[in-house]
Amino acid sequence: MHNRSDQFAKSLLRDGLSLVSAAETEVEVLAATQKIDVFSVPDPARDAERARMGLLGELAAEPSLFEPFHGTPSLRQVRRCLRKQLTWHHELERRARAAAGAVVPEEDADAPTQPPVAFPALVVISPGRPETVLDAYRCEPAQPGVYHAVPGLVTRVVVLAELPRTRATLMLRLLGSGRVLRGALADLAALPDDAWEKSIARPLLIHFRLGTEEPAIDEEDEVSAEIRAWVEEYERKLRAEARTEGHREGHREGRNEGRAEEAARAVLTALRVRGIAVPDVARERILAEKDPETLEQWLERAIVAASLAEVLDGLS
Repeated sequence: MHNRSDQFAKSLLRDGLSLVSAAETEVEVLAATQKIDVFSVPDPARDAERARMGLLGELAAEPSLFEPFHGTPSLRQVRRCLRKQLTWHHELERRARAAAGAVVPEEDADAPTQPPVAFPALVVISPGRPETVLDAYRCEPAQPGVYHAVPGLVTRVVVLAELPRTRATLMLRLLGSGRVLRGALADLAALPDDAWEKSIARPLLIHFRLGTEEPAIDEEDEVSAEIRAWVEEYERKLRAEARTEGHREGHREGRNEGRAEEAARAVLTALRVRGIAVPDVARERILAEKDPETLEQWLERAIVAASLAEVLDGLS
């Protein structure tokens, strides 16, 4: 996630869902060098609490991957999410076999001894209507602003711009932009001080909403002075942290290099699993690559390739 709005969305979903589930963020998906934004597993003991959470609680009624987008996602972006969903289910099955002590070869994963693992749902959260996605997966409206794909995909698409302006949709509308976000902020400010939505959203609004390209508030909007106070508090924090920005930047560069190396190792692992020999010159080229899109493309090829030439152009 590359900007403050995306971090806000991920944090809001994680903190809200943590009230009624075991919610994790940036869950690593093995063999895909990708991370699930938020993965939530419902806690049966807190079903009553989840019922009061409105639409977010409904979407969290089963193990689910939540993938919020700041812009309306393309079909290619949603396909990446589907790949994470499938790979994560495979990993959950592997963990279940290991926990049960079952010795089941991967090719016999459907054997009766395989521990049952629920297939996790995928919840794609989009600010606008992703027409190509809805058409490609034959999504049907389940309720205003919520679409279900064909049953086998276990995928829901939430269109924030189409959600009704009710308290039941408030936590999700806070992930929107423009008119949707302004309306959600006004609705949040109107809630009682002890509202659970405020306890979750207020600290995150202070921490994330100022400094984005789109202001969190507008003087002409009917947003309370309380929200302005949250933003002013965060502004003071920004000034206090400015002196250490250079130090943090160095850490960020180090993390980026580490992610590129991790992605390169995943490519090499995929080639090894496929039984494809990798000469030293090819290994050096893979490990030296720093562009994440190139590494992702190589990994996609390596998963199905029959030779090294199918993965790396110009090498055999």
